Amino acid sequence: MIDMGGQKQKADDFLALHHAPKIFILPNAWDVASAKVFELEGFKAIGTTSAGISATLGYADGQHMSLAENMEVVQRIVNNTPLPVSADIESGYATSIEGVVKAAHAVLDVGAVGLNIEDGTGDSTTPLFGKVLQQDKIKAVREMADAKGIRLVINARTDVYLVDGASTQRLHHAIDRGNAYKEAGADCIFVPDVGGLDKNSIATLVKEIDAPINIVAGATTPPIHELQEIGVSRVSVGPRPMRAVLSLLRTIAKELMTTGTYQRMSASSISYSEVNQWFTRR
Repeated sequence: MIDMGGQKQKADDFLALHHAPKIFILPNAWDVASAKVFELEGFKAIGTTSAGISATLGYADGQHMSLAENMEVVQRIVNNTPLPVSADIESGYATSIEGVVKAAHAVLDVGAVGLNIEDGTGDSTTPLFGKVLQQDKIKAVREMADAKGIRLVINARTDVYLVDGASTQRLHHAIDRGNAYKEAGADCIFVPDVGGLDKNSIATLVKEIDAPINIVAGATTPPIHELQEIGVSRVSVGPRPMRAVLSLLRTIAKELMTTGTYQRMSASSISYSEVNQWFTRR
């Protein structure tokens, strides 16, 4: 049984983090153990990564897992941390407004208090949902959450930088969509990229979009203190920590298969008793 009062408070606390003087760093977990590590290291909230969860379940990213499978993992995370949790629901596992609202409702039903909703279609011929349709989805999600009395934090993602290639208009398009999604009821605007957003472009997004801006951290992203100076409100990491963990696992596997030694597996390992203690019910 979800504590509705507690969920409402977490939602309010989560929203407040987007408007705090200090930049909000939101790590992205892919299972309960990764969420627990982030919690114990002092983060204020946990986001999920659909790509990370998909991989643990044996799916490629891109809405190949079901909404139910995603929510089962999100619920396990919610049940094992006192922190606010925001769920990545990709494009809502639906093309219709009703379907997206169903996905958002499921987020609240498992006790999460925020969500990512993206405008990418996964179709290379029509890579983005129409702006007005995406606005209508956001409006409908906002109305549903308001009716339940919970300030569900909507992080509206625009995939302009992921699908527009090297278009000279992509910054303009991202700003246009960001403001449209804010007008529809989004609390934060997320503009992910794969290295195409430089410091000047990020500063322009912050200046021109009338909402908190979420940037995903990567190899070419300015460090946190510079993003703070620019005015970025939220930094997330997506599936990159998950892939880094898999890279370590690959190194361990190679060592076992080549030298037959255990150095990488044994170095700086978290103890059995510590991990077990994370999930000991009191």
